[in-house]
Amino acid sequence: MRTLILALLFSITSGTLIAADRPNFIMLLIDDMGWGDFSCFGNTDAQTPNVDRIASEGIRFTQFHVNSPICSPSRCALTTGQYPQRWRITSFLNNRKDNARRGVANWLDPQAPTLARLLQQSGYATGHFGKWHLGGQRDVDDAPPISAYGFDESLTNFEGMGAKLLPLTLKPGDTQPGRIWEDAVRLGQPVTWMQRSEITTGFINGAIPFIEKARAAKKPFYINLWPDDVHGPWWPPVTKWGKDKHELYSSVLVEMDRQFGRLFDYLRSNTDLRDNTLLLICSDNGPEPGAGSAGPFRGTKTTLYEGGTRSPLIAWGPGLIDKTKTGTRNETSIFAAFDIVPSLLTIAGVKSKDAIEFDGEDMSSVLLGKSDASRTKPIFWRRPPDRKTASDKLPERLPDLAMRDGNWKFLCDYDGSKPQLYDLSKDQSETTNLASQHPDRVNLMSHAVLSWHGALPPDNGPALGVVKPSMKKK
Repeated sequence: MRTLILALLFSITSGTLIAADRPNFIMLLIDDMGWGDFSCFGNTDAQTPNVDRIASEGIRFTQFHVNSPICSPSRCALTTGQYPQRWRITSFLNNRKDNARRGVANWLDPQAPTLARLLQQSGYATGHFGKWHLGGQRDVDDAPPISAYGFDESLTNFEGMGAKLLPLTLKPGDTQPGRIWEDAVRLGQPVTWMQRSEITTGFINGAIPFIEKARAAKKPFYINLWPDDVHGPWWPPVTKWGKDKHELYSSVLVEMDRQFGRLFDYLRSNTDLRDNTLLLICSDNGPEPGAGSAGPFRGTKTTLYEGGTRSPLIAWGPGLIDKTKTGTRNETSIFAAFDIVPSLLTIAGVKSKDAIEFDGEDMSSVLLGKSDASRTKPIFWRRPPDRKTASDKLPERLPDLAMRDGNWKFLCDYDGSKPQLYDLSKDQSETTNLASQHPDRVNLMSHAVLSWHGALPPDNGPALGVVKPSMKKK
């Protein structure tokens, strides 16, 4: 009895719940998948029955955003609960020369707050399985290990330090598998080579034993499961090959969903996991042009239009989510990836000993289906410094900054010029620019987004966005 009382006292004074009451978390972040790619979000070209079943048992959020339209900064925000600009991660992390050219860091500063570390310090088992891309890639071979960010175990791909899975490739007509990213072996051992089309199974095969160890130790767990299947180049099973980019993408998407089934069935078949685990599923940014679908939204990966930053989000937790919300769509709540960090800390009952200023807000009641509120503050974006255009084949010059405040979406260049204003409640596809009709709102939102931009560390976007003489129309 004395031991129980002491344990209860410790849990109260430390600001955490006792282990038996503390929920488990799985953050499933899919690389380069569009808002409209799950069939439960409207895809008719490819079916995702395993994810669809999870959605039917949970909540779909249709107004969820990520904090960047490109990989590394999006992952940074989800990891830290802060704008990625604070840590100079504003585009995908590449080799040292290119990082310097764009004015971005080589890796996430280990001093940054991380959800995993805060949970680890309060007794959680923490594991990362899948793509990392926050340091340790190409010639950046001295980045901190993933464990430096609060993870007990990790298994990654070619864009992270430590143990990894590397892909074998096989296409119709091949007699022997090929290897890509072979030089990533030097970024950490041990290395396991496996077919690219099965690599999500490899990450799940790492995650499930990790969960079993946490259960045996009677510890709650937090897991990142970050598959990169639908990021190009696409390597579906040879028997499910496609004739173009979209068909290859769809085949990989379907195969990824099939592999998710093992994890989802495992969670359902264990009562303690089903009743005390919150699973969140989303994408890190919009789809590559011509591959996935952004649904009804304008824009793709790398753009600040809704198609680049709006992500499907599914929350599943039969024992945690309001049962009256099972199978519903929340089309009201406007929030973003950096809100996940303070939200999960609240659900876990964890209070940081340090005074951390999260840019994210506590949206725990929304994730659990107990509210349909939205963030109280706007969401701001800055484009990747190297992406003034979406690609060489898509030469439209894109806005540099964006802001969403309620149903109003504002975009402009770094100096506030070329304003675009959309009422997303009436024009979700951002087709009718209302800037000339609402000058007062334009002035207000322009001041807000420029103030935000100016308060954060700069990158080389202004210099890289200058039109060269050879690019100007004659």
